[in-house]
Amino acid sequence: MRQFSSIVGDFFDTLLALDSRLTRTLGPLVSRPGYLTAEYLAGRRVRYVSPVRLFIFLCLTTFFIVQLSSDWDINVISSQIAKAESVEEVQRLRDQTLHELRQAIEESDENSPALDALKIAETEVRQQAEERIAVLQGKVPAVELSEQASISGEFCLVGLSDSCWDPRVQPVNIAGLPAAVNDWLTARAVRANDNIKVMKEDPNRFKDAFLSAIPATLFLLLPLFALILWLLYLFQRRLYMEHLIVALHSHAFLCLAVLLVTLLIDIQEWLQAYSIIDSLCSWAILLLCLWMPLYLLLMQKRVYAQGWAMTLVKFYVLGVIYSLLLAFGATLTVLTSLAWM
Repeated sequence: MRQFSSIVGDFFDTLLALDSRLTRTLGPLVSRPGYLTAEYLAGRRVRYVSPVRLFIFLCLTTFFIVQLSSDWDINVISSQIAKAESVEEVQRLRDQTLHELRQAIEESDENSPALDALKIAETEVRQQAEERIAVLQGKVPAVELSEQASISGEFCLVGLSDSCWDPRVQPVNIAGLPAAVNDWLTARAVRANDNIKVMKEDPNRFKDAFLSAIPATLFLLLPLFALILWLLYLFQRRLYMEHLIVALHSHAFLCLAVLLVTLLIDIQEWLQAYSIIDSLCSWAILLLCLWMPLYLLLMQKRVYAQGWAMTLVKFYVLGVIYSLLLAFGATLTVLTSLAWM
């Protein structure tokens, strides 16, 4: 019987061609902006992993690792706060959790929808700590709090209005759409509302659904990124496929950089007792974060070979437009995750 490791090796080798070409590809990908793209466009392709396979492999690997590494386990903290026997213990658990959430918020992109989930978790921790302190100090009986938590069983669509919306009385009814489509939209709205309530109790469910959907979102945005490049460099008369190769290598690099940052953060957590390692990891993370935009700028300059002034202008335009598309795609991903998870 063949060993399991050899079967796994054959699988990856067949699916993603992860052989010696991978080691020859990752080095230039992270350290030499535009090199792989120039090699590919010059016809020197055999030595390296193809751009499509490289992007798929790094994208799936990165967000799988991120999903394993990040944990928004508020339920455990909530349970500990609810069982705390002293005000001091509640305050310690609250401050420790809020500190970790604040770090996660600061490390998150300001346009990231995950930021909303973290802020919801932050509010929940504060509220539960205040309620538990009130109980311990004898200001509010515990029975009264439990009754307040279960006062209303009616349906309220979270986040759209202060009043409750009953889908049985007022289902979605968009003029011009078939009844079946309106019924389907109503069902999705109900599902999303239920998931928002679950997400407030267990943010990890939302995190898992969101991170699982990101690779597909990036894959759908790739052609749009290439289209923007094609429009910006229209007078160079390059083929659209050339711009798509640039897009694939750009996104592959960003995925690899995010993967490295995630692994460095994990190392910091595992070896936090060693101040030297913690300091080295912090510097490495900072350098990687600074290298990401600089890498993309240098890559654009090398591949398209225009002057610095024009390159900077086009880099800025590309960044603004793609950031808006990414924010829209991420928002759509969140809504899809809520409606389907």
